[in-house]
Amino acid sequence: MEQLQVIKIGGNIIDDEQALAGFVNIFANVTGKKILVHGGGKLATRLAEQAGIPQQMVDGRRITDAETLKIVTMVYAGYINKTIVAALQAKDCNALGLSGADGNIISAHKRINAAHDYGFVGDIDAVNTKSLHQLLAHFDTLVIAPITHDGKGQLLNTNADTIAQELAQALSTAFNVQLIYCFEKAGVLRDVADDSSCINSITPAEFQQLKADNIISAGMLPKLHNAFEALNKGISAVTIGNAMKLDQLISRQSGTTIVL
Repeated sequence: MEQLQVIKIGGNIIDDEQALAGFVNIFANVTGKKILVHGGGKLATRLAEQAGIPQQMVDGRRITDAETLKIVTMVYAGYINKTIVAALQAKDCNALGLSGADGNIISAHKRINAAHDYGFVGDIDAVNTKSLHQLLAHFDTLVIAPITHDGKGQLLNTNADTIAQELAQALSTAFNVQLIYCFEKAGVLRDVADDSSCINSITPAEFQQLKADNIISAGMLPKLHNAFEALNKGISAVTIGNAMKLDQLISRQSGTTIVL
């Protein structure tokens, strides 16, 4: 099967113009089919605050009320998505920028039965592999913003890590898919302040022990849950690491490799 890289870029890389430009330069040179899923960075929060729209976070997740949804859609599916696409075009990488609503790529529903009301936050129902196969037949590079829709006209703010995982799983029947989560850290760290403490590989049993020892917590937990779920559903490999070492992450010579 043909190789496909599904790469999620997040963390502080999105907020740093120089770092993002450096990553885009590396990503543009990755050969073969590839999908880049990006987060939103902190720009949406800054713009919302400037507009007088209070921002609420619960366990690191944004409460997306109606006014905040307008901001995140403009920032994620608009400014950030098109900035990345334009930068890739400048590197002769002919990318197509989309949100989950475009081409009916990702359908979702408003999150229900949660301990908190997250507002217009989406949990994914389906990935439209037919549309994605058609797009990948014409474009080697897709850039996808974390906005989905419910099929009834409602846009939804959706976790970018989960989108990357769901895309990778859905496409694994037609491609040999490698899923990579990259940000500014070296990988999963034993000491969050020390990049040299990167854990080379993590099995399910080791994951449970790292959680019990409180070595892994907060934002890394959902990434690892997504990683193990992806492996269980047919992804060939999942790696977490530094965006500036993307080539080494692809060859699994850097970062943290998640294994069963």
